[in-house]
Amino acid sequence: MRHSYSPKILPHREKEIEELARILVSAIKGETPSNVFVYGKTGTGKTAVITHVGRALVRKVGGKIFSGQNAEQHHLGKTNPVFFIYMNCEMIDTQYRLLSKLAEYLGQSVPLTGWPTDKVYEMFFSALDDSEKLVIVVLDEIDKLLRKGSDDILYSLTRINSDLKKAKVSVIGISNDLNFIDFLDPRVRSSLGEEEIIFAPYDALQLIDILNQRVSEAFAEGSLEEDVIPLCAAFAAQEHGDARRALDLLRMAAELAERENSLRVRTKHVKISKEKIETDRVVEVIKTLPTQSKLVLYSVLFLEKYGMTNITTGETYNTYRELARKSSIDILTQRRVSDLISELDMLGILNSAVISKGRYGRSKEIKLATPHVYLKKILDDDARLSRIANYVPPMQHRLG
Repeated sequence: MRHSYSPKILPHREKEIEELARILVSAIKGETPSNVFVYGKTGTGKTAVITHVGRALVRKVGGKIFSGQNAEQHHLGKTNPVFFIYMNCEMIDTQYRLLSKLAEYLGQSVPLTGWPTDKVYEMFFSALDDSEKLVIVVLDEIDKLLRKGSDDILYSLTRINSDLKKAKVSVIGISNDLNFIDFLDPRVRSSLGEEEIIFAPYDALQLIDILNQRVSEAFAEGSLEEDVIPLCAAFAAQEHGDARRALDLLRMAAELAERENSLRVRTKHVKISKEKIETDRVVEVIKTLPTQSKLVLYSVLFLEKYGMTNITTGETYNTYRELARKSSIDILTQRRVSDLISELDMLGILNSAVISKGRYGRSKEIKLATPHVYLKKILDDDARLSRIANYVPPMQHRLG
């Protein structure tokens, strides 16, 4: 039921499996497969399909599969003609770390820091050519590299075959951002996007099939109420057809049922799990917000705490300025704070609606979409906001 599990069957991804296999099959003939760009929403089976096809290829021709931070190796075959390397760019998100990890997979040792990037690339290149292998490099969440300004390494990897004499490289890039490729350097785009595969979201009926396939392996017969799987599928279908969300819901519901010593997983367990997942997700988003965004949230929290209703952008900004001074944080303009409010609204952390005040113009009405107790605890964990943890705003006497 976890994301790390690789099922033998991937329902409703037969077309994508066949498409990727058609591209990689040239490796069996000793040729270099085209570079591939794969994109689609989270939980649409991109990584699962690529790993599935990669394993099948290595089983067919022999080789090794490398995956994860710890360079987990699977020795398959004797001649080792194919190295299939999976890397998540969220964890390895700089040119230096990417190249050093690739070099490590090829038997080299590179210090964590200190070397020029060019030197690390040369070491990787030499080890690669000496290996005389076809190396398929899978870069999951490849857009993280672009955000770190790593266009150069993408260009080098996608063009490396013109310099190699004994080895070959094929790159598979995976992204959840459908617009990512439009922002690439045109040289990288033409090299990386030789082949493209798009993964459409699953619908509710497809998610039911996916869950049923996992349930047949993970659960005892009769341990789920009849409506549990359709409910998990329906909730996940609302989240852009995310199979991971459906699996997480069912797994957490089952864990909850076990803790209650319930003989069956019931729909009430699914509903409780959905609420917990949503809360956990919001908590994680808030933790990673920039300090200025947290300060805006704190401002709305204070206003609500002390009885203010129909909170406007102006009232939020006045409180924000006071809190910024108290925290010794630079004060942004009201226009920028209004933009931050819109961003927080998009994230679902607060709700803002534009209202008309007649001849007084238009304003935003703001209210929190996150329970106060969760929000206060998370914000208080930010050291830069510690000075305002017990602050009482000056408007208390007129709000109380």
